[in-house]
Amino acid sequence: MRASTARLTNSLIRLSELTFPAADRLIQRTRLAFIHLDNLLAFAKRDRDGRVDGYLATYLPEECVLTFLRRGEAVNACSLTASGREVITITDALHRMKAELERGELTYCTAPLEQLAWMYQSCAAHVEPLPVEAGDSDALLTRLAQGGANGILELIADGRVSYLRFERGRPTGGYFTDKPESLTPVKFVESEVRGRTGRPPALSAAMFRPVADLPTQASRSLISTYREVYWRMVDAVEKEFPTEARRRAQKVCAGIEDIHQAIRVLSAPRGTEPPDMVVQAEDLAGALSDWSLQLLEGIEVVMPGIAPGILREATREHRFVLQSAGFYSRLPWQVAW
Repeated sequence: MRASTARLTNSLIRLSELTFPAADRLIQRTRLAFIHLDNLLAFAKRDRDGRVDGYLATYLPEECVLTFLRRGEAVNACSLTASGREVITITDALHRMKAELERGELTYCTAPLEQLAWMYQSCAAHVEPLPVEAGDSDALLTRLAQGGANGILELIADGRVSYLRFERGRPTGGYFTDKPESLTPVKFVESEVRGRTGRPPALSAAMFRPVADLPTQASRSLISTYREVYWRMVDAVEKEFPTEARRRAQKVCAGIEDIHQAIRVLSAPRGTEPPDMVVQAEDLAGALSDWSLQLLEGIEVVMPGIAPGILREATREHRFVLQSAGFYSRLPWQVAW
């Protein structure tokens, strides 16, 4: 299989050459055609040996897709392409992999959660490119020290990706690809910028703010649950206000969409696939509770005291999921079960 020639944005580094830090490599880089993705993810989720923190790095013809695992469960995904980086849905990541089984490759690695959070953040957050010249590591480190840098330095040398945390311009630790134990982080950076093969390395450097934890995307089953509650709420209002419920619901959706983009997922018509959007569980809970509040407040003006009954009827079957998400605590009405 011929390696992809697609390059990382604003660099000479090929996406197919990227190698990320790993505590262990459970599957060395292997052609996707030889891997059963569904079985791999089922193993990671259910088998005791597979419930680890780590990532799948998948090398496709025009991109590198990262799928992050928390205790074996796929919780988020990102894509690196020649035009940039972005967070994508886990479903989309799997679709892209399965579409390129013949030309793609995959590696399965374990890594600390902090490293996974940094890898995710390098694709999700604003990244500030830093100028770096082969052989001149002093200029890079001096610039960071004099500027009192705070954040994560992502340094890529000939495809080897490393992450170094800086606090007030001083390096305080990180995660490195193929770092000899004898080298300090600073000496390792110097060796990467200098090059390992006697020729100038292809380099890329950037800074970004770290994230406290690895965000978790809402699962398809959770999205389905929230969509069901949304439409049950519309049905309950429809019983009291025939022909008015859908219009009122859509009006409230339009009013909160700028704040809660997840409402687009919840309000997708029945029988259709929701928009392919990255949403977190708290995004769904916040969107549903704000929408419910504004919808029921409008109903209460006409029929005072009706909101608790509508909530009870619409949410009964999923009340435990909603309670754990803090849905009812955001609303002013007490629901008696």
